[in-house]
Amino acid sequence: MKGLGDLMKQAQQMQQKMAEAQEELGKKEVTGNAGAGMVEIVMTGRYDVRRVKISDELLGEDKEILEDLVAAAVNDAVRNVEQLNQDSLGGVASGMGIPPGFKMPF
Repeated sequence: MKGLGDLMKQAQQMQQKMAEAQEELGKKEVTGNAGAGMVEIVMTGRYDVRRVKISDELLGEDKEILEDLVAAAVNDAVRNVEQLNQDSLGGVASGMGIPPGFKMPF
């Protein structure tokens, strides 16, 4: 039974480290861009949008173009957050011998 107790202790430590890493990620920011930087979205590691920057040059464009560029910038920011999460949380999981690409339940 000692092996099971050690495993449970190790799982609790990993859970605590994951919670700490997720809290830290919520404080970090990434940027998503579209239209050669004409639209910029700043997003936190928790997918909260902090800032939206739209170049004055775009204000005279069609509404659909602007909407497409904002959507593309948001999607770019989301991909950047996902990469940040993978890089940060992957380090926590590596200490447990979890194989790369293993999907956690959160």
